[in-house]
Amino acid sequence: MSVGETPITVVGNLTDDPELRFTPQGTAMARFTIASTPRTYDKASGQWKDGTTLFLRATAWREMAEHITESLTKGMRVVVTGRLVQHNWKTDQGENRSMLGLDIDEVGPSLRFATAKVTKAQRTSGAPTARPADEWSTAAPSAPAAQWSGAPAGGGDEPPF
Repeated sequence: MSVGETPITVVGNLTDDPELRFTPQGTAMARFTIASTPRTYDKASGQWKDGTTLFLRATAWREMAEHITESLTKGMRVVVTGRLVQHNWKTDQGENRSMLGLDIDEVGPSLRFATAKVTKAQRTSGAPTARPADEWSTAAPSAPAAQWSGAPAGGGDEPPF
């Protein structure tokens, strides 16, 4: 971790299955959204009350990205540690937009209300696996390949990632 980075741990549920994409160079990337809702006990009413839900877009790279997409599914409760990052872009109308995201360092299933059987993954040679260039073009229409690869955003109200 570098100086000035903001470390964070988030516990929440996946809002959808993680998406696996590949850069034109063949580097794996997984993205998913975590929904984390604080709960407090109200002694007066004797009931639990939900707070405002935080939706945080998380990104993982390389082997971890592949492991995430093979292991985690929509609705699973996870514990994620990483670094907060701010993404900035301009819309087609020239309006500035920003969004916080999470670059993942570690992730795992929460075992508070579930069990899991862990299988150690086989290590690869360390060299990135070459992927056909057309795999990158399978990105969702709202996230063009140029935007996923870090190129300047083409605008619009949607985040460029």
